[in-house]
Amino acid sequence: MGLEIIKRFAGYFHKYRVYAILAAVCIAAETVLELAIPLVMSDLVDVGVANGDRAYIFQQGGLMVGCAVLAMIFGVGSARFAAVCGHGLAAEIRKAEYQKIQSFSFANRDRFRTESLVTRMTSDVITIQNAVVNGMRPAVRAPMMMLTALVMSFVINARLALVFVVATPTLGFLVFQIVRHVRPLYAKLQGAIDQVNRIIQENLTAIRIVKAYVRGDYESAKFDQVNQNLRGVAEHSFRLAVLNMPALQLVMYCTILAILWIGGGMIVSGDLMLGKLTGFLSYVLQVLNSMILLSNVFLLLTRAMASGQRILEVMDEPIDITEERARDVRVEHGSVKFDHVSFKYRSDAAEYVLRDINLEIRAGETVGIIGGTGSAKSTLVQLIPRLYEVTEGTLLVDGRPVYEYPLAHLRDAIAMVLQKNTLFSGTVLENLRWGKEDATEEEIREACHVACVDEFIDRLENGYETDLGQGGVNVSGGQKQRLCIARAILKKPKVLIMDDSTSAVDMVTEAKIRDGLARCLPDTTKIIIAQRITSVLHADKIVILDDGKIDAVGDHWHLLDTNKIYQEIYHSQQEGAGL
Repeated sequence: MGLEIIKRFAGYFHKYRVYAILAAVCIAAETVLELAIPLVMSDLVDVGVANGDRAYIFQQGGLMVGCAVLAMIFGVGSARFAAVCGHGLAAEIRKAEYQKIQSFSFANRDRFRTESLVTRMTSDVITIQNAVVNGMRPAVRAPMMMLTALVMSFVINARLALVFVVATPTLGFLVFQIVRHVRPLYAKLQGAIDQVNRIIQENLTAIRIVKAYVRGDYESAKFDQVNQNLRGVAEHSFRLAVLNMPALQLVMYCTILAILWIGGGMIVSGDLMLGKLTGFLSYVLQVLNSMILLSNVFLLLTRAMASGQRILEVMDEPIDITEERARDVRVEHGSVKFDHVSFKYRSDAAEYVLRDINLEIRAGETVGIIGGTGSAKSTLVQLIPRLYEVTEGTLLVDGRPVYEYPLAHLRDAIAMVLQKNTLFSGTVLENLRWGKEDATEEEIREACHVACVDEFIDRLENGYETDLGQGGVNVSGGQKQRLCIARAILKKPKVLIMDDSTSAVDMVTEAKIRDGLARCLPDTTKIIIAQRITSVLHADKIVILDDGKIDAVGDHWHLLDTNKIYQEIYHSQQEGAGL
């Protein structure tokens, strides 16, 4: 599993392969130079110091300084190239993950919490980035240092080097045990970060509700709970991880003591010179330090693989809405037909949300959809632009199944003003241009006139250049709805879907918008979901939905005479409504 994860992410390295090679070359050169220093030092002691040869001492000393300076230069180069690789890899992963999320249908999106996706695109990616930036140098350096130092140790004194036969397996066993126990905790740690992000997101999004209901203390207690959980998981994870260093130091110091004990006896007996022992100890320290570096690399990789697994869960999510059956066709008129359509959110769900829907909407018609809460009105219209995929039956636009249209074109031909109105950070004009990027000033003003935006736009601080803030916090609910309607009008769509999108405006303004839509989009098919009968009163036909089924279809007067559900809704709203 670990090798598979590494192989998958290695594919994002293609743009930074040259930098990775340069980093590895710099690290290798730095390592060779550092490994040469103990050998030079050994000769300096055994030849220069032993014979009192000052010229030889300065010559070898200068050589050591030169090696150190070059090693420093290569070290700086390796750090720079490794940073480019790590940050570049992170950018490529984030880009691929974001593109994948953009291709999600609503059903795909429902399988991941928002806060979890945010963590997977930020914290998890940064973990992989840090593994590359901080792990590349020791991953290349440590094996070279260890192998070279081991060889040089056996060259200096094979008998003394046998100490590594005991030290190395001991060290490897301890590192393996630490990594084995800490890996599951890293995945749990990222999950705990998800929970913290969830509470923060909920609180900031609903801050007005929190303050209105004086629930600040309750929200603080919720945050404290998940925060303490994150702290506990982090402490448990790193409590095991930090055992790595004491274990390595224990083995290292025991090895050094054994070498000093055995080497000291060999010096006394004349089997080993002092300079050789000094050089041998330098190589011993390099071997043991290499093991420490490798163990840290294993810990970095362990956490990176836990994060990588979470990212791959997003990348491997099968997209349930594809364009495999799409053809080069376009929406010309905007007629819509539901032919025995049924739908459920999950294939394993026990019940259908929509059942056996048969409905034909001719091009240019205005159709109202009304029904009780939970009758699946919004779900019905979200099937038209394939935000969800039909489970059974066929949904046709202009007589063609929706899956025959390229997704981008189908959705571009359909404008939706959703129940939850969304504006983006930026100016009013930038938000309106989501409907049509190259819209002229005249087109924008016309759309704003139809949507009654012109009634308040001059009261905004900078008119069309007013910054709306995050989510349109600078405008009221009714103003936000009208801006979203204007944005949809600019698309000049073949089908316009308005999902309870005038609920926050008064009836006079709603009537103006309705008349304006009939005037500026006469050939557009209009589907209006509403709670108020006044919103659909003048529709060509009204559809009554009840518990995911069509209960009746007809105009206002027909339904008022024949349909019990419509009569109940009508009479409950009649008082004071002027009907």
